[in-house]
Amino acid sequence: MAFKGPLQPRPFTIETPQQVLDDMKTLIRLGRLAPATHEGTHPEGEFGISDEWIKNAREFWLSDFDWRAHEKRINSFPNWRADVTDDDGSIYNVHFIGVLSDDANAVPLILLHGWPGSVLEFLDIIPILQESTSSPFHIIVPSLPGFGWTSGPPLHVNFNIAGIARIIDKLVTGLGFRDYVVQGGDIGSQVARILGAGAPNCRAAHVNMFFAKGAPAEGLPLTPADEVRLKNILKFHTTGFAYADEHATRPSTIGHVLSSNPIALLAWIGEKLIAWTDSTPSLDTILAMVTVYWVTNSASTSLYPYRDATRQDPSLSIKKPFGYSILPKEVLPYPPSWVGYKSNLVFVREHKKGGHFAALECPRELAGDIIEFVSTLHKFETSPESGSA
Repeated sequence: MAFKGPLQPRPFTIETPQQVLDDMKTLIRLGRLAPATHEGTHPEGEFGISDEWIKNAREFWLSDFDWRAHEKRINSFPNWRADVTDDDGSIYNVHFIGVLSDDANAVPLILLHGWPGSVLEFLDIIPILQESTSSPFHIIVPSLPGFGWTSGPPLHVNFNIAGIARIIDKLVTGLGFRDYVVQGGDIGSQVARILGAGAPNCRAAHVNMFFAKGAPAEGLPLTPADEVRLKNILKFHTTGFAYADEHATRPSTIGHVLSSNPIALLAWIGEKLIAWTDSTPSLDTILAMVTVYWVTNSASTSLYPYRDATRQDPSLSIKKPFGYSILPKEVLPYPPSWVGYKSNLVFVREHKKGGHFAALECPRELAGDIIEFVSTLHKFETSPESGSA
C-alpha cells in the first residue's frame, strides 16, 4: 500500500558518515572524566551519575558498542522523509518510520517520543502492533522537529510544542490519513493532548504521561494510590527537575555543553535513562539512545520544547476520546481525576511495572493498552461530548 496524500515521502536510509563515527570515538577517547568526588561514589539517582558508571560506559562505548548494528535495526523498518510546509512557509524535512497495513480498515496510529527519546523507543512495539487483528494499524513514528533525523526549526521561528503538533498534523494529513489516533509520552504526550483537543483529523489521543502545574480544580477525588503518586511527583520536582529548568531558561548554554563532547552528553542523558526507568535499560541501549543525539547533532536543537512545556494549560479540554496508561515509575504519574478534568477520559489502565519510557520498557503492555483503547473507540464516538459524529 502506498501513501495517498499530496505529500510524497522519499524512502530514507540511516547511514551515518564514517568520519562522524571516527570523530565521535576520538572525542570519547580524549574526553576527560571528572575527578572522583564524594557525590560520585554514591549510587545512580542520589547525586546523579556515578564515577564508576560513567567510566565503565565510556570503556564500553569505545570497545564494544556497535552503532552500525542499531542503524541496521532502524533500517529494517521502512524509513521516510517528507518536506512539510508550515503556515509561515518554513519547510521542515521530517523523518519518520512508516509501516503500512494492507487492511482497508487499518487505523492510522501516530507514536510520538519526547526528550531524551527518539524513534528507537518504538522498535520493539511496532511488530507487536503489526500483529493486532482487532485493530489493524498504519503506524507512523516521526522524529519530532529538531530531534534525530528531522530538521530543526528555522532560526527566525520561536518554535514551541503547539508548533510540533501543527507539523505532525500536517505530516499525517499530507500523507493522506484522516481520523488518526495519536499516542505519546513525555513531550509527545503534550503534543498528543494538543492534537486531541484541536486537530479536526485527530480521532483520539492516548498518553502515558501527563504534565500539570497543579490540581486543575479543587475537590477532585484522590485514591490512596493517587496520594502516593503526588508525593512522588513532589519528590521529582524537588530533586530531579533541575535539568528541565536549565533546558527552559538557558537552552543555548546547555545546548553548547551537550554538543561539545559525547561524554558530557552521555552523563546528561544516561542519568535520565537510569533514574526514570523501572528497570535500567542495557548499557548498549543507553548508548544507542545517546548516540542518536550525537550523530544527528540534535542535542541543542531538541531543547526548545522546555521553554514552553511548563506553561501548557493543565486543564486543556480534550473532547475526543482520551486514554491514559499509568506506569508505577513514571516521574509525573498524575491522578486520573486530574487527567480527565474537562476531558473525555474513557480509558485508564494502571500497570505494575514500567517507568517513563513506556514503549521501550513495556512494549507489550503499552501495545495492549493501545489496541484495547482503539478497539473500543466506537462506543464513545456517537456521544455529544466526544466531538465526533
